[in-house]
Amino acid sequence: MTRGNLAPNQLDLTDRFEQLLGIGVALSRERDINKLLEAILMAAKDVTHADAGTLYRMSDDKTLEFAIVRNDSLGIAMGGTTGVAIPFYPIHLFTDDSSKNLQMVAAYAVHNDQSVNIADAYTAQGFDFSGTKNFDRKTGYGSHSFLTVPMKNHENEIIGVLQLINAKDRVSGKVQPFSDADQRLAESLASQAAIALTNRLLINHLEALFESFISLINTAIDDKSPYTGGHCNRVPELTMMLAEAVNKNNMGPLKDFTMTERDRYELRIAGLLHDCGKITTPVHVVDKATKLETIFDRIDLLDTRFEILKRDMQIAVLRGEMRAQELEVKFQTIEEDRAFLRRVNIGGEFMRDEDIERVKQVATGYRWTDPTGRACNFLSEDEVKNLTIRAGTLTGDERKVINHHIDLTINMLEALPWPKHLANVPEYAGGHHERMDGKGYPRGLTREQMSVQARCIGIADIFEALTAKDRPYKKGKTLTESLNILGKMKLGQHIDPDLFDIFMWEKVYEAYARQYMSPDQIDAVDLSKVPGYVPPPDGDKNCQSTPKLATAV
Repeated sequence: MTRGNLAPNQLDLTDRFEQLLGIGVALSRERDINKLLEAILMAAKDVTHADAGTLYRMSDDKTLEFAIVRNDSLGIAMGGTTGVAIPFYPIHLFTDDSSKNLQMVAAYAVHNDQSVNIADAYTAQGFDFSGTKNFDRKTGYGSHSFLTVPMKNHENEIIGVLQLINAKDRVSGKVQPFSDADQRLAESLASQAAIALTNRLLINHLEALFESFISLINTAIDDKSPYTGGHCNRVPELTMMLAEAVNKNNMGPLKDFTMTERDRYELRIAGLLHDCGKITTPVHVVDKATKLETIFDRIDLLDTRFEILKRDMQIAVLRGEMRAQELEVKFQTIEEDRAFLRRVNIGGEFMRDEDIERVKQVATGYRWTDPTGRACNFLSEDEVKNLTIRAGTLTGDERKVINHHIDLTINMLEALPWPKHLANVPEYAGGHHERMDGKGYPRGLTREQMSVQARCIGIADIFEALTAKDRPYKKGKTLTESLNILGKMKLGQHIDPDLFDIFMWEKVYEAYARQYMSPDQIDAVDLSKVPGYVPPPDGDKNCQSTPKLATAV
């Protein structure tokens, strides 16, 4: 039989079934719970041509809580995405004496696991409609026909109730009872809706559990070191700030880059996991604040040795083996060498060749007797090795230990069975120590071999480290100092030049500074003096691009 041979009521029912199928597909795609609840109620109202309706959700304490309320005639829209709170008390499924509440229609539908179709609330018997009638008196509304349908999940548990009010004739608009066809359609929709809602809640719970595990890992990493405690959280925040700036940017080579909500979630997860391999990095390496630090800073041992040298010299004077005038000169030299070793131990500046040579001279220029009575060079080979580190506080071996965290991060993440929408997490998280010229690690990737997202995490990781005020080996740098270093990295092909431009044009650094930097770090930045800075193509240094529409995936 073709559509042309169908009677009007059959044609209407066919159209409504087709509409129901379309609704089911739409519900399965909705990710936001509030939007999903609204879509369920609005679809039910539409397919039954109801004027008003309420969607209740089952609470943990076995009450039916108002989730969404709509009334077209009165212009009422509460709950969900409206932001309007619902002032009504929940419906209790049990009375004070623990007996079943069968007076309220919604509670009755739950207890009896069946739909309730009432032609007119004003003539119906057996139910308490006092609240409905009171509402009508206050608003002038006439609540007559009711269709109440329980919503059951795949485990046959009732998770909510769908209640529709005042079916309207599609031609005249007159209020009428809900038909049997309306009831079947509403029941079918309630079944689809319950499955969609259950699936979304399950996914949300799994995502929350997954993110809790990530937080657990980051807490374990951060708890190992009080100095890097916020790094695992600040890097993903800055990553998302930069990615959003790229997303809305309409200029330059990255003007076509867009992100969907799924893309955002994937990148945020990658940002949170970018340093997960550090869970195995030894604390004494992560927290090495000075060159001689291991479990403690061994510079104090050198102070003790200097004091022993001075004591031995004083004894030599008393024995007549040294003149007092000579003692003063040697004491002065000792204090100068002591101050020198303390300075180079900090590791705050790049070490010159002459400083390295002086360390070696101090190492062999003094001799002291250790507790075993053995005469030794003033500095051991290991102490010389550490004190002659040219930059920072880590030796080459310790640097390898630190760098190994990224290999471990990649291995850990690539071993996980990622779902399709998170498949890029290992690549995004694993690339933040690569360089645009291929001289980074661990894989020596070039710019062309990396995603925009991975390059975003790279810049975020560097800028966070530059500005962090909780490192043991340095103070947090100012905005100007940090941007100057970042600009030099752009010119040196260390970071992505196009991302650096957007970082500057959209003033991402300012937004980050307001949230995470100390006031004394936030100085006035002269953009003209930042290495590698170029004004935006339109010449507007306060660039605020028009948001782009992301392509749905």
